[in-house]
Amino acid sequence: MEDGRHLPGAHLIDAYGGGGFRFADLSHRGSLLCLPSGMWAWPYGSARDLDEAAFARVLAEADAIDTLLFGAGADIAPLPPAVRTALKARGIVVEPMATGAAARTWNILVGERRRVAAALLAVA
Repeated sequence: MEDGRHLPGAHLIDAYGGGGFRFADLSHRGSLLCLPSGMWAWPYGSARDLDEAAFARVLAEADAIDTLLFGAGADIAPLPPAVRTALKARGIVVEPMATGAAARTWNILVGERRRVAAALLAVA
């Protein structure tokens, strides 16, 4: 999956680490945006690189999302205030956590058919 390409549908994440993710019998290198519309390549490597434009797809699907899990890599990091404000204005609650915790939480919430999205920064 290259930037702009996606796999339709919400898929469980089978593995993470080594700079990428495994899901739906695929291996993806790099960060991942998991949305109701599908699993998207996400061209960001660090929380400090993120701005409102990085979350354009999330905002475009806001009507189908209640919670955004933000997997910030190996550690927890907050989103920039402008991003949090934009998401909150669309009714989306942000839950920052390490990427591993976010991937596991994604799997649980997708299994429960919750209105969830995940922005997952790849970890080594």
